[in-house]
Amino acid sequence: MFAAYVTVTIIASVFTAIAAVTYLIGHEYPKAQADMKRVPHSWLPVLGTLLAAGSLGLLAGFFVPLVGTLAAAGLVLYFVGALIAHLRVGSRKLVGWAVFFVTVLATLIVNLAYHW
Repeated sequence: MFAAYVTVTIIASVFTAIAAVTYLIGHEYPKAQADMKRVPHSWLPVLGTLLAAGSLGLLAGFFVPLVGTLAAAGLVLYFVGALIAHLRVGSRKLVGWAVFFVTVLATLIVNLAYHW
């Protein structure tokens, strides 16, 4: 179980960190996604910061398990919000969302199974 916990947590942390960087550096992809979902560009740094905090929180969970669990739960909620944003505008392009959501959900599940 330890190997699954470490592997899934690191993968989720890397995925969310890469996403955070793209949001924070002003890459075109998040801007295009924001336009498609009718989200103001002023929200992009906030969303990037939330992703970065979640990524760091997952890693901190190796030392303080509660922090990792809360970070994983927060990321699950973040991606539930992303799903709502997709559905609100009628977007059915959910493959990217699904990859992130399944990854952070798996992280929450193995985190809970391993620690609690």
